[in-house]
Amino acid sequence: MSLQLAPWAIWLLPVFSFLIISFVTRPFFNSRPKISGYITIAAIGLACLLSIWVFSTVAGSPKHRLEVPGFDWLTLGKLNVHIGLLVDGLTAVMLIVVTVVSLMVQIYSQGYMHGDPGYPRYYAFMSLFTAFMLGLVMADNLITLYLCWEGVGLCSYLLIGFWFHKPSAANAAKKAFIITRLGDVGLLVAVLLIFVNTGSMDIEQIKGLAVTGALSGAALTWIAIGIFAGAAGKSAQFPLHTWLPDAMEGPTPVSALIHAATMVAAGVFLVARMYPLFEHSHAAMTTVGVIGGFTAIFAASMGLVMNDIKRVLAYSTVSQLGYMMLGLAAGGVAVGMFHLFNHAFFKALLFLGSGSVNHASGTFDMRLMGGLRRHMPWTYATYLIASLSIAGIWPLAGFWSKDEILATSLSNMPVLGILAAVTAFMTAFYMFRSVFMTFHGEWKGGAPPEHGSDGNEHAHKPHESPAVMVAPLVILAFLSVSTGWLNLTGWFGSLLGHAEGGAHNWAEGLIGVFTHSYVPLLSLVLAGLGILLAWAMYCSRKISTETFSRPAPLLYKMLCRKYWMDELYEQIIVNRVLIDGFFRGLQWFDTNVVDGAVNGIARVTWTAGAGLRRLQTGQLQVYGLAIGIGIVAITILFLYFGLR
Repeated sequence: MSLQLAPWAIWLLPVFSFLIISFVTRPFFNSRPKISGYITIAAIGLACLLSIWVFSTVAGSPKHRLEVPGFDWLTLGKLNVHIGLLVDGLTAVMLIVVTVVSLMVQIYSQGYMHGDPGYPRYYAFMSLFTAFMLGLVMADNLITLYLCWEGVGLCSYLLIGFWFHKPSAANAAKKAFIITRLGDVGLLVAVLLIFVNTGSMDIEQIKGLAVTGALSGAALTWIAIGIFAGAAGKSAQFPLHTWLPDAMEGPTPVSALIHAATMVAAGVFLVARMYPLFEHSHAAMTTVGVIGGFTAIFAASMGLVMNDIKRVLAYSTVSQLGYMMLGLAAGGVAVGMFHLFNHAFFKALLFLGSGSVNHASGTFDMRLMGGLRRHMPWTYATYLIASLSIAGIWPLAGFWSKDEILATSLSNMPVLGILAAVTAFMTAFYMFRSVFMTFHGEWKGGAPPEHGSDGNEHAHKPHESPAVMVAPLVILAFLSVSTGWLNLTGWFGSLLGHAEGGAHNWAEGLIGVFTHSYVPLLSLVLAGLGILLAWAMYCSRKISTETFSRPAPLLYKMLCRKYWMDELYEQIIVNRVLIDGFFRGLQWFDTNVVDGAVNGIARVTWTAGAGLRRLQTGQLQVYGLAIGIGIVAITILFLYFGLR
């Protein structure tokens, strides 16, 4: 296969997988559902190998770019839609993230989804989800990008609500779909403004116009803010964050894919892809930084008190996405994307680890777990590595990217940098709270006993997950340790066109990072204090959990109720403002004004018709008399006005 055609193959392989499962294996081989899993794994596995090939080529190219042939799809006046693929350093990084994480998730799902009646449907949706995400990161024009953007939203709806027979899952899917659509309105407006102001949909051309100043002023600012609105919806930035914790109702592998490599990463990627537009608008860039910094600490505060392990990870995802947005605003594309790259692997590992724990205990409630490290050594070791990485412990991957964000934000946006530093402490605390509550202490019995078909009670007995689930955990654990080292020489930044950052010598960068700035040491101290506090409260019990909740019960309740944001949206904005206010007003207008006008015209017409109907007697002599009177009247008028 030609290297220029490899990106097309990467995109189309999951599409073919979706089509084959939907129209061949599912209807004709439904009795052998595992075939669907094998097809998806084969397609995404091959796409992963091709992505590695493309990545190595782009990384080794002087221009960090691969030319890919395309074609003109549609020409309407000024609008020329060219379907092509943009493969640069940013795309190459995202291809690795999407295909590697997706492949690990598909392999893991063979064990997690075993026996589920929707097994073929699950793999069909996962194939389509991966295809749309790959199309999004490779799109060279806004039309293709927007279509794939909406496709990602559609697939997230299908996968979050995969167990649609559960009301909670169906409601979570609708919530995710509706809230992300609110952000997408901003993106759609931005796309239309771009076409009105530039007459182009080509991404590289639009970025060039922003750099040269041909696209500037208020138009550029509103375009950038519209793009960020779409990104905020997909990446769950405040105030459009409430859908993401509820998205945990979907299967855990879906959560891993959505929260690590696909949907939530799409928003950060979009800002990075259109970065010159933000770079040349101070207001838009400030908006990204402020919302990102606030979201980071806002979501982390809720993660402190959650007892559902997946919801702890969900709020962690929202917080880390805020970190990425702050990194983009304060340090540039390479800083934000480097954290996205590292985060994808350790966050996927954390979610898959939580699924492994659920597989053993039958619950996601950490209060019902405990002592699992003795029963699940592989899951415990890998989950611990991911927790150390996200906490920012040297020399794991998360340390390097978090250090970059803290350093640039403290330097360029000091107030937001302080919020990010506090968030680092909170992150370490809530992650190791989950570690100690889940794996340390004594086993608390897991989920309540279930009644089997024979009427006997079956309790969950903790055990290690099967090899098909453990193997992806081990691979992701290796990546969670090592991917941060890619930028020790500034190579990652160079790949994304950001020459700054990184040491000149690999060994010096690995060991001597603490001599260049106080920030790495500060980051380590904050993370260490967070881990120490979690150990004192949930492992050694030297500090009671009531020590912090009792003095400030309102604050604790506020965190548990998620700042009452769901109540604000559902009970006040939706029920009172929209339903009881706006929609009822529209109903009154429709009933009294629109229907009133129509009914009034009908009454006038009926009355006039009733009067005219009386003149229609059906007697010819009456009609003749009326004609005669009319002729006489016309003659008199003609003679009178004619003579004068």
